[in-house]
Formats: sequence, C-alpha cells, structure tokens
Amino acid sequence: MKFPIVHWVFAAIGAVVFSATARAQNVPERFVVTGTAADKIQDFTTINLATAERIAEACEDAATAHSVLISVIVLDKAGNDVYMDRMDGQGYLAIATAEMKARTALMDRQPSKVLMNRVIEDPTQELQAIQLGLFANSGGLPVVVNKQLIGAVGVGGSAPRVPVWSDEICAHRALIQVIGRSVAPLVQDLPRPRNHRPSQAPVPRFAATTRPRSSLKAQFVVSGKAATAIFDGNQISLAAAKKVARVCRDWAASKGDTMSLYIIDDEGELVHMERMDGQVYNDIRTALLKAQTALKTRQPTSIRAAQLKNNPAGIPRQIALYKFFTNSGGIPIVVDGQMIGAMGVSGAGAGDEKCAIEGLKATFGTRVALPVYPSSTGAP
Repeated sequence: MKFPIVHWVFAAIGAVVFSATARAQNVPERFVVTGTAADKIQDFTTINLATAERIAEACEDAATAHSVLISVIVLDKAGNDVYMDRMDGQGYLAIATAEMKARTALMDRQPSKVLMNRVIEDPTQELQAIQLGLFANSGGLPVVVNKQLIGAVGVGGSAPRVPVWSDEICAHRALIQVIGRSVAPLVQDLPRPRNHRPSQAPVPRFAATTRPRSSLKAQFVVSGKAATAIFDGNQISLAAAKKVARVCRDWAASKGDTMSLYIIDDEGELVHMERMDGQVYNDIRTALLKAQTALKTRQPTSIRAAQLKNNPAGIPRQIALYKFFTNSGGIPIVVDGQMIGAMGVSGAGAGDEKCAIEGLKATFGTRVALPVYPSSTGAP
C-alpha cells in the first residue's frame, strides 16, 4: 500500500520534532526552566534562576579567594538578563564589559576569546565585530549542557594573570563547579602584539588621599578600599542589594507569583539583578525602567502612576521627553535620608511595589523611606 506524499512529509516533520524534543530532554531539569514557568515562556531549554545564581556566586567566591573584584552577568539563551552581581568597588567599565562579553559569547555560540584571538591575528576584523555588536575580549562563555545552549555568562573587572587568573578563568571554573566536567576546555591564549612605536607620554596617577565617608552602616553601603576605588561611600553594597532581592523573591514565591528585579546604585549602574523563572522580556525590561525612573525622579513610580489616573495632563510629556516609566514598582533606596540607589520590580502583578517594600524593610528596618498612602486608600 502506498502512502500519499503528504503522509511522508508529516512523518518526516514528526521525526524532526521528536528528535528535537528528545535532545531537549537531555538537559537535566535542575539547570533549566521547567513546569508551568516553561509553559509560559514556551521554552524548556533556557537557564533557570537557580543555575544562574550558582554560577555567579561560584565566580564571586573564586574572585574573593584571589583578592580581586569582578562583575558577572548571566543571560538566558534569548539574551534576557537572568542574574547579575557587581562586587563592591566595581565601576562602569567592569559592569558594561561583563554584559558585552556575555552577549558576544551568546551571539557567536563560542567563547568571546575566539573573537579576541582573531582580532589579535588580524586587527582589521575588529571594526566589523563592533558594527555587529560584538566585543573582542575574553571573559564571555556560552553555557552549554549536553550540547544544548541554555545561556551565557560574562565576567569583567579583573586584571588577567594567566594561567592563574582571568575573567574567563573565573567564569570557566564556575561553570565546571555548577555544570560539571562536560564544560568545554578553555581556548588557547594568543600573545598580545607588541607596540613597535611606544609613546613616551607620561601617565598620571589619580587617587584620593582619604577614603570616602558615610554616615550609614558599613553593611548598607560600599565601604573601605572598595569605596576608595570608586570615590563614593554612599552606593548600596552588593550584600544589602542581595538581601533586598532575596526577601522580595521569597515574598513573591509565597504569593504564588514571580518577579524580575533590578537594583542600581546612586549613579544608575547595575548592582544586582534577577529574573525568576517564567518571566518574559516585558517583565524584565520594565523592572529596569522602574528602577531608572525612581532614581531620576527621587520618588516611587507609584506617585506618577496615581497622577496619571487622577489627571493625565502633562504625563505624556514626562514619558516622552524625560523617559519616565509611570508604573508602580520602582522605589528610590533612601536610608537615614541618604539616597544610595534605587530598585524596580515587575511581573508580580499588583504586588510589584509591595514586593520591593518587603525587601527594603527587611534589610534596612525603620531607617528606610517608604511610600505612605492616605489611610482612606490603604497601603498597597
């Protein structure tokens, strides 16, 4: 009996789908988003928050053991932020390069050092790489489990001492610790080209003679040598930011919700970020916009959200010209009258602001300023 061609076509398609599904199932569930969260994002092969957090913290532990500072970010396979930490004392360049390295590894599906080596061998390739949004520097690695790409990690901020230490070595050791020995070996380092026309221009030294001072407790803000490195004693510390986030995460989970959260310092640079499983781009992006708006306005975003409902006049101007995001969930972090950063929460529905408040109260107690609502309306 002969089957129509269309039957063979559908049979072939079914075989391909089955093969893809079987391969996807080879990724252990402990590493990826599963269950209803995976159903929501229609993806069972993207890195989950637990794995991203373990990778970042393993790299931070290694950095601490080597007495260096790093910034680390983990992306999912779609390029969304999943988890990010900036160790105290890290500045803009470390934070920005960590993300660029991760995105380069994700887009190229290989270590960012591969591109760096190509540029070392042929410097003319760097311009095109930049035009494509790629960053030719080592420190970005794809996160691959059983030949399945589930995300990428990028590390920035530390001076290399190969083969003992580098941003890439930090990321690689963290992946081995979390994923296992199946992690691909590091790509060979090529020697940097010599500068055949070295300049004799004097390089100035720039350093503060005294450490920045803060009236706040040391555990709340960047302090000591880290504060000296950035000339700022009033930035929220990573430890405080992670406590705020942990409480907010647990609160959302207790309500059967998920959330995305960004915490930025008083200059608007990232300090900590996390995306709970099941969150989509809209949730992730709006959390950042809320934090940035709260920092710029020095007010909770719920103020403008209420004003928009009460009287929309002038609100379009603020949104379009000042880039404000007028949804509830962003709060400036003000402790003992000093602004040390801002945070934004999205994805928890009507509980975005409440989630942020719970994290702030647990971390700073009565020292932190919080939104106060008229008794007639009640707290959020």
